[in-house]
Amino acid sequence: MLSKVKSILCFLLAFVFIFTTFIPCSSSEAQAASAITSDFTQLNATQLVSEMGAGWNLGNQLEAATDGTPSETAWGNPTITPALIQKVKAAGFHSIRIPVSYLSKIGSGPNYTIDAAWLARVKEVVDYAYNQGMYVIINMHGDGYHTITGGWLLCDSSDQTAIKAKYQKVWQQIANTFANYDEHLIFESMNEEFDGTYGTPNTTYYSNLNAYNQIFVDTVRQTGGNNSARWLLVPGWNTNIDYTAGNYGFVIPSDTYRSSTIPSAEKRIMISAHYYSPWDFCGDTSSQVTQWGATATNASRVSTWGQEDYMESQIKLMNDKFVKQGYPVVIGECGAIDKTGADSTNTVYRRAFAKALSAYCKNYGAVPVIWDNGYNGSNGFGLFDRSALTVTQQGIINAILEGLNTVIPPDSTISPTETTFDKSTSGQADIAVTMTLKGNTLGAIKNGTAALKAGTDYTVSGSTATILKSYLAKQPIGLMTLTFNFSAGKDAVMTANIIDSSDQSGSLKIQEFNGSTAAAVNALNPKLKLVNTGTAPIQLSKVKIRYYYTIDSEKEQSFTCDWSTVGASNITGSFVKMPAVKTGADHYLEISFSSGAGSLAAGQSIEIQTRINKTDWSNYTQTGDYSFNSASTTYIDWTKITAYQSGNLMWGIEP
Repeated sequence: MLSKVKSILCFLLAFVFIFTTFIPCSSSEAQAASAITSDFTQLNATQLVSEMGAGWNLGNQLEAATDGTPSETAWGNPTITPALIQKVKAAGFHSIRIPVSYLSKIGSGPNYTIDAAWLARVKEVVDYAYNQGMYVIINMHGDGYHTITGGWLLCDSSDQTAIKAKYQKVWQQIANTFANYDEHLIFESMNEEFDGTYGTPNTTYYSNLNAYNQIFVDTVRQTGGNNSARWLLVPGWNTNIDYTAGNYGFVIPSDTYRSSTIPSAEKRIMISAHYYSPWDFCGDTSSQVTQWGATATNASRVSTWGQEDYMESQIKLMNDKFVKQGYPVVIGECGAIDKTGADSTNTVYRRAFAKALSAYCKNYGAVPVIWDNGYNGSNGFGLFDRSALTVTQQGIINAILEGLNTVIPPDSTISPTETTFDKSTSGQADIAVTMTLKGNTLGAIKNGTAALKAGTDYTVSGSTATILKSYLAKQPIGLMTLTFNFSAGKDAVMTANIIDSSDQSGSLKIQEFNGSTAAAVNALNPKLKLVNTGTAPIQLSKVKIRYYYTIDSEKEQSFTCDWSTVGASNITGSFVKMPAVKTGADHYLEISFSSGAGSLAAGQSIEIQTRINKTDWSNYTQTGDYSFNSASTTYIDWTKITAYQSGNLMWGIEP
């Protein structure tokens, strides 16, 4: 009897334990797990889109990988710094999308633990933007690519059970890491997820994609905290607008576990799509399509589709399908590559494309996020130089902001923009620079990539920055360019000519003729004679010669000394873009001599036969160039070429 009662008591105790374990409780601990922090602001769809403004992609960095291992420098970009993100914000961007790959940084099942150092670095980069008050989107990027080693989030794979388990565990860790971040952080479930086949989506594979989105939403929400109420971003098939908004199988995930603090009539899910249409203009590197839109001037360089009317219809389709139902849309990638190598007017049409897309996004309730892969050369998407921390495509950035009717940050200005510093002891003086700040602040002054030290190299008092003579006296003879970095708008540039007026040991003269006098040439061919008209020898290493011309289209250039009396190997040439365009001149070639050139005796002369060409061998139009001598076939005195000794102008008239 006793044993029977004991068994019954044990059973009852076990039942009570099980019952109390699995029935939801209302304890303070449970409430804390789902509590939203006091700094979290509940934004509705309209408010969110307005707050996010213009967005920018930190592309080819945290999603970059080599042999399946993510590394932010794997694809040629430098290490990400807070200064870069500050520069992006100063340019007018309110939002930043940070693509992230995990790949080999994920451990084995069943826990699938993310490498702690990698997750910490992701968090650190997020903080760079989050702490600036920017809206930040982070996703799972390269893990869903067939073309990247180690890609595993594959909707056409046969082992969906394992994929879904891994996907759930990875997002759970990401969500827990950022659970207390406020509404400025947005999670995006994945990137361009599809089976790798361009065409009508496979319905089974699309169902797998929908399942990923549902796992993502459920997992993030159930981590609690601010994750229960933050906006979540999900894509359709390959982020394609037609396959997302059309009748191809996309299902918006249910939001069962969202916070009860969200007003019942409001959504907290956003829809992601990308826009690179027409591809032959936006991304095809082999295409000769370089112009876009109604202002195009060459019909042969315009795509047969994808102009303004198509662009508007695509953004409107997303509005009709999603925005009107309360789901904001993010055009998470968009833009067009640089094809100025094929058409010098290409940037004009890239601006038109960016402005039109932003305007349609503004009109139809979407957020445009421009793609930037960090590359500023031919076929690049770069808007910023991530090493020099400078804007490279201000016109495109302005176009984006204009399309959104966003106030473009005002440009601070400085005066003077050109000046001279004399290294001779009697001539040394500080250079005072007046800054018209227009609400901005001075962040730094740089000589190339080297920042001057405040208090040591320069001082600031009110709106005046003073470059100290102690710094200037240490600079080499020749032109020095100082860049003033301001908190917003364009940087300002001052060019200082560093001279030494105490070095007047000789007199110089330039004689010249051009090897080719045709109007259009693929190489400029100035032939120069440098004459010492004084009574003392001149060290040639102290001499510089400048030939002024117009580049016609901005491309990489090459200098060659074909022959010289002092040896071609002792002659170097550098190209300088003039800070202000002059009649017949926007660039000049500066010729210098190495110490191996020796000295030029009084009354003697040397010859230098030079050649300037663009690396793609496209033409210059030399008619009208400031230094071009169109009439002579032999050496004559030519004052439109200048010669300098120790930085002092000794011959010629500058344009």
